[in-house]
Amino acid sequence: MSITGLFLILFLIVHLTVNSMIVFDSSGELFNRAAHFMATDPVIGIIEPVLAIGLILHFIFASIITYNNQVKRDINYSSFGRYKSRKASEGSAWTSRNMYILGAVILTFLVIHLINFFWKMKFTGDPLLEQSTNLGSDVENAYALVTTKFIEWKWLVGIYVIGAVALGLHLHHGVWSSFQTLGWSNRRWRHNWNIIGIVISILFAGGFAFIPLFVMIKSMV
Repeated sequence: MSITGLFLILFLIVHLTVNSMIVFDSSGELFNRAAHFMATDPVIGIIEPVLAIGLILHFIFASIITYNNQVKRDINYSSFGRYKSRKASEGSAWTSRNMYILGAVILTFLVIHLINFFWKMKFTGDPLLEQSTNLGSDVENAYALVTTKFIEWKWLVGIYVIGAVALGLHLHHGVWSSFQTLGWSNRRWRHNWNIIGIVISILFAGGFAFIPLFVMIKSMV
């Protein structure tokens, strides 16, 4: 669970870096070049199925852990009563008790993202992708597809913001607990990992939420 989670964070770093080019270059050239590289580079082609396997394993491990924890809670509740069950949960943060729910929200957002962007860029195509990029006929206009959807579909922007917030909350607990599970934490480093987790969660949540909001608001000004 910890290893697959940290592996997925590496993907998030790459994904946020590529997406941020939408903000820094209004011509779309940087983003189109990056999207074309991600779609055609053979190394990326190998990493994609590995990433998918990592995501599936992360979800499977999360389901197993959540089930086992629920079974233990049911045993504690039946053996010691409501008071002890409530007492045990008082010392844990809300995010730690709801990691599976947050993960389900993120997974739902991911499916919507894949349907609207990845699937079209990779398989079905879209008229917006065929717009000229001035980078050659083999370079699709991914910038036009992404920005147009954010401008025309306000509900999609809302979904991205919700998904980004859920991701941030998920990472806030996930980062430090991953290092603790791997044995890379003690009393001193627990505090440091917690701070690092906060920074990472704000960075990713803020970054992924800001990009669609930026595109939408810019079109309205």
